[in-house]
Amino acid sequence: MHGYDEFDVTALADLVRRKQVHPRELVEAAIERVERLNPLLNAVIHRQFERARADAERVDHDAPFAGVPFLFKDYKGREAGESYHAGVPTLRDLDYRPPTDSRFALRARQGGLIPIGRTNVPQLAAMGTTEPTLYGPTHNPWDLSRSPGGSSGGAAAAVAARIVPAAHGNDISGSIRIPAAMCGLVGLKPTRGRVVTSDTDPATGMFAEGVLTRTVRDTAALVDLLTDRSPWWPAPGCSESLAPVVGTDPGVLRIGVWTEAFNGGQTEGVTVDGESVGAATDTARLLESMGHRVEVAAPAEFSSDELWQTARTALGASVAADAASWRGRIGHPLGEADLEPRTWAMVQAGNAMSGVELFELIGRLQDISRRALSWWDDFDVLVTPTTPTAAMPLGDYLANYVSGLGSAFTRPINVTGQPAISLPLGWPSDGLPRGVQLIAAYGRDELLIQVASSLEAASPWSHHRPGIRT
Repeated sequence: MHGYDEFDVTALADLVRRKQVHPRELVEAAIERVERLNPLLNAVIHRQFERARADAERVDHDAPFAGVPFLFKDYKGREAGESYHAGVPTLRDLDYRPPTDSRFALRARQGGLIPIGRTNVPQLAAMGTTEPTLYGPTHNPWDLSRSPGGSSGGAAAAVAARIVPAAHGNDISGSIRIPAAMCGLVGLKPTRGRVVTSDTDPATGMFAEGVLTRTVRDTAALVDLLTDRSPWWPAPGCSESLAPVVGTDPGVLRIGVWTEAFNGGQTEGVTVDGESVGAATDTARLLESMGHRVEVAAPAEFSSDELWQTARTALGASVAADAASWRGRIGHPLGEADLEPRTWAMVQAGNAMSGVELFELIGRLQDISRRALSWWDDFDVLVTPTTPTAAMPLGDYLANYVSGLGSAFTRPINVTGQPAISLPLGWPSDGLPRGVQLIAAYGRDELLIQVASSLEAASPWSHHRPGIRT
């Protein structure tokens, strides 16, 4: 299809709806881009081209996104009969294929999206860079010597390279927003419980499913497709649609801006580069010019040692639970022989917790959240950089590993469960995009979409695209 890579999800779906293109044309265009660009990127690790071609012939043309090519992240989002490895060599060696679709995959297919494959991830999605031993590093299309971030790095690289207009991501510490920032995309971590999950919700509540896109309207529309009330974490306002508020006036808002890393003693030595600071402060000035009231402010709890230590412990518990869950699928939990050393260390830390300690941990997370959320009694939105720096050179994250290094602005929002969106509003002369994070009160996803769409209109980014340069 001529010009395929110029259209977003919404536009492609409209072309199919008006019968100006057939879904098979879109699928073939996406496949051509995988074959041409993936050797440079290593973003797509499982291909399902023949199934996608068959899906294109039988897709429900009344579905909202009929025929639009899509990619699943190879972590959660399981699809019946399709390879699923999550960066674990044991699962590859067993040729593991889930027997059933996840709830997320079912919902995506019901919406008419056509998966053409699955994207690369760090092992068990436990790192902020996509450099697994199993499949090797994914390369950032803005600079092939750099990481696309993680853990949704393969998804972000594929969307930024315009292989597909949107892809599946998930986020337990910034794993949608970080790669969105590093690859020049839109990435929303929805309010806790808003989007259908792939599995039972982790007990910590830090995990969220979502998508990476190039436009705010696509993010809003896809999150509408995927919205569901979780039995574990019911989010307020989930019955409200996000797509209708794109481009609507949010009114005059009180906005805080903060550019110092929320490191809480857990990421000492993290500095925020000038371009990342500049992207956030320029955005704050733009919001002020729109009539909003802006001041330097942020919740003190986001920088507390208590939040950061508790979140780090919770991450270990989540990874350990994931490793243990494989007993019921392959006959044994994932252990030291199956996992990379850093992943195994996280599993050991999680396994060291008793049931009583886990309940105490959840209680601390809830208490921290209540204190942090009180800040939104007086403010509507908080603006920060999404990441402290641009995309790192491949190898740097792992060589200089510090827990929370890349998530210095994102991790606290997984603790509190609030919605947060990264927008590609920083375009410095070094050619590496910088993301700006907007955070709203719990359940106020629609406010973020209103503000994000107003910023996209005032400072559009659609003309920026990577040249897949070395």
